[in-house]
Amino acid sequence: MQTSSYTKPGVTSSLNEGFTISLTNAGKRFNRDWIFRNLTYVFEQGRSYAVTGPNGSGKSTLLQCIAASTQLNEGVIEYRQTSNTLIATENIFSQLAIVAPYLEVIEEMTACEFLRFHSSFKPLIATISIDQILEIIGLQNAINKQIRFYSSGMKQRIKLAQAIFADTPILLLDEPCTNLDATGYKLYHQLINDYCSNKIIIVSSNDVNEYDFCEQKLNILDYK
Repeated sequence: MQTSSYTKPGVTSSLNEGFTISLTNAGKRFNRDWIFRNLTYVFEQGRSYAVTGPNGSGKSTLLQCIAASTQLNEGVIEYRQTSNTLIATENIFSQLAIVAPYLEVIEEMTACEFLRFHSSFKPLIATISIDQILEIIGLQNAINKQIRFYSSGMKQRIKLAQAIFADTPILLLDEPCTNLDATGYKLYHQLINDYCSNKIIIVSSNDVNEYDFCEQKLNILDYK
């Protein structure tokens, strides 16, 4: 699958600068085993972060805590907007987009139908149409094909598109290049560069090629 030669339009977003995610003495355990503990960290909008560590070390669990899909066992996590307004944890889902191996697309839909459905509850960047998104990720020739007939790499491109083009200040990427070939890796980096400069980007991975652009690194093993 070749990427498109589509030229990036002027990208405008409703996002404001200054969104932060603050963890204070955060800890998560399963039964008696602590996955991480005493984690104090601030993630700031417009910056990129890598959460590193070996397989099974708790990287994905940390992302799930940040996404509020699982709760901390100790400590607190706070989400604040530009005005320093605190966002309730139960409302943070509208402020973030995520890519993860355990999250699936709706395979009975076409790519166009899936992105349209997704945009009904999480708006996409207003200045880029769904047709343009599919051209950008190199799937313009499969626009009317059901996703269940896509290769694993094509499905991963759709996963990336629904998150990267979401008009949200937080982008969580858990092993974002799963099933991508070298061309897919190149596309991934181009998408991050072109459309994510004003987001909080947090990448969970032990593959340096997935997070080599990140400005800061957090090793989960430092919080055991």
